[in-house]
Amino acid sequence: MFGSLWFLSLASAPWLLSRAIDHGLAARDPGALIGWAAAVLVVGAASAGLGIMRHRSMTKMRMAAALQTADLVMGHATRLGSALPRRITAGEVVTIGISDVWTIGRAMNVGGVGVAAALAISVVAVVLFRTSHMLAAVVLIGVPVLAILVGPLLQRGQRAGLGYREQQGELNTRLVDVLGGLRILNGLGGKQTHLERYDRESARLRDQGYQVGGPFSWIGALGDGLPVVFLAVVVWLAARLAASGELTVGELVAVYGYTAMLVIPVNVLIFCSFDVTRGLVSARRVVDFLRLPADDPSGEPAPDGPAPLHDPESGVTVEPGRLTALAGARPSDAAAVIDRLGAYGPTDATWGGRPLAGIAQSEVRARILVAEPDAALFAGDLRDVIAGRDDPDDDRVRAAITAAVAHDVASGLDRPIEWSGRNISGGQRQRVRLARAVHADPELLLAAEPTSAVDAHTEAAIAERLSETRRGRGTVVATTSPVLLDRADVVHYLVDGRVAASGTHRSLLATTPGYRDLVTRAFDSEEGA
Repeated sequence: MFGSLWFLSLASAPWLLSRAIDHGLAARDPGALIGWAAAVLVVGAASAGLGIMRHRSMTKMRMAAALQTADLVMGHATRLGSALPRRITAGEVVTIGISDVWTIGRAMNVGGVGVAAALAISVVAVVLFRTSHMLAAVVLIGVPVLAILVGPLLQRGQRAGLGYREQQGELNTRLVDVLGGLRILNGLGGKQTHLERYDRESARLRDQGYQVGGPFSWIGALGDGLPVVFLAVVVWLAARLAASGELTVGELVAVYGYTAMLVIPVNVLIFCSFDVTRGLVSARRVVDFLRLPADDPSGEPAPDGPAPLHDPESGVTVEPGRLTALAGARPSDAAAVIDRLGAYGPTDATWGGRPLAGIAQSEVRARILVAEPDAALFAGDLRDVIAGRDDPDDDRVRAAITAAVAHDVASGLDRPIEWSGRNISGGQRQRVRLARAVHADPELLLAAEPTSAVDAHTEAAIAERLSETRRGRGTVVATTSPVLLDRADVVHYLVDGRVAASGTHRSLLATTPGYRDLVTRAFDSEEGA
């Protein structure tokens, strides 16, 4: 509305000027001249106010569209939960959040200013038709010609933009991975190698950006230049008509005003096409993200009480109230079992004889907790970080810290923990994660390598306290640590992802050579460390 009224106010000013010239100046009528001049002043003031409101409404629309898109993306990311990093890269999510949502917001303005620009061109064509049929025909033919000239560049820019956007997401993924593992890269001496690789990929992205910028720079040049050429053609024709007496001086001034005003909506339409082209590229990426399937929250009820978990693919059975250990030469085998038992991804596991995949996700998440070794730590006081979704209770938090032997993280519960635990060591982060899992007190706790970053003395203390704290609750740990294995009620020895033997740690040492070799290697490694 504001855009249309603003364009109409611009279009009415030339007509008022023509009236002032023909009926005031040419007729030497001071009263008529003052009246028409006053009308020009009023329309000019209204145009200024409408221009302000048009810009305000465009800005609000752009911000609203961008933020609503961001809300959709964030909401779907929340629904995906821990499945998110399994289905899309972190770099792609970053690119959507810092680039695509704003590009989409800008494209949404086309619905307002684009319609207003088309209306303005139509009104000017009608007014010119009453002045000169030839000039109206030039306007009606010239605007589509401009669109035809710009169209191929838009298609070429869109194709190049799709490739650029894909490479941008991949490069951001590498950047996120490098930043997340910077401390490890420093320790391994691989920082320079990754820097050089990032430089090469960044240079390729820059070259791709030049390919995108080529057609879009021509669009910008044509958007500014073609309307001016169009203006010159119409004014030249109008001047010839005025020289021949077919137009009055006032009408000549009006034609110039109409055509000069047309430069704005024509330019707007060209840049609307530019914004829509870029917006479609970004919208496709956002829609692809929103189409990622989330876990179905509906389902059957869970077992009424503690019940065994069984993974038929590996043969692992987890009995309630017992500490179960998974040991294998390949840590990925044990991690895959934990993912299936925790219903992360496709699973044939059963819970109390019922298919785990068919049970309501909310009940699974409320009673089965998978404590991943690289789970995110959110910023906040140590108390809030460990309490997680629960209201902090100092005594309960301290008990969890004691169970995870995380007392060295801070002397008090008010110590601030930065995002991802950047201000604490790797071993401390691991124990804070374990403390958070213990504090949640789930019916079944599944943890992968919960002591891999601690020394042998701390590991022994964790093994003792964890078994005491979790007594009567089901716990599964994937580990090759002899200390933890010795505390387990049952150990499943995995070979190629399948249970090769089950029993206590000591019985397996006595009866299973492969298990004995595995634990001996792990013990020698710890002793060497």
